[in-house]
Amino acid sequence: MNLSLFGRSILLVAEKNMRIYYYKGPVVVFGLLFPLLMFLTFFIGRNLDLILFYPGFLGMMLFFTASSVGPLITPWEKREKTYERLLSLPVTLGSLIMGDLLAGAIFGWIITLIVWGVSAIFLHLPLANAGILVIALLLGALAFAALGSLLASPATDTPSNIMMLSSLVRLPLIFISGVFIPLNQLMGWERVLTSLSPLTYLVDLFHGALNGDAVYPPYLDVLALLLVIGLFVYFAKLIQQRNLVRGS
Repeated sequence: MNLSLFGRSILLVAEKNMRIYYYKGPVVVFGLLFPLLMFLTFFIGRNLDLILFYPGFLGMMLFFTASSVGPLITPWEKREKTYERLLSLPVTLGSLIMGDLLAGAIFGWIITLIVWGVSAIFLHLPLANAGILVIALLLGALAFAALGSLLASPATDTPSNIMMLSSLVRLPLIFISGVFIPLNQLMGWERVLTSLSPLTYLVDLFHGALNGDAVYPPYLDVLALLLVIGLFVYFAKLIQQRNLVRGS
């Protein structure tokens, strides 16, 4: 497949996913309502500094929105018998995965930008570095949309099974990623544990972009997210390739 056809197939797959899956119930619940309700539950009734914790909330919002579309697409299409039909067209497995990833990333970008824009107006949020904010939004959405594609890779045509797996993976990550406890307050083994979560590096970038109080250098956060994107896409393609060989 030549480069222009590869790029066009990615855009067409992404467009199809955006038209079909953005309005599905699991995407709305897990991508929008869940992170908002979780943050409000944590924040309401407690005398906490909103400016200090807002980067963590923004990171959690982008994490859930970008990773909520992908887990629904592949099992849904396997159940509807359209997954194999797509691959019988001039669409490779790589372009299919990248199209799913792009659809998830765009969903994450749109929702997170709206949330940040409204919050910035009404809460008078600081903005220390606009460039870092743009990089964080771009890389964070791609990284966790790639995670969504990876979570959708197991051989099943039951969306509820994948959504359950997705929750089992995503929920623990938010508690070890500096969302509810700022990274600069963590020491020793707690800091080591947070460094294992890719969400940590997105939250740290948002801290640097909004408050200027990042723990790690921006280049380290960027490198970590780029590595995560590559690994998630590679393993998603590897698992789905093996499933196709086995006919599952």
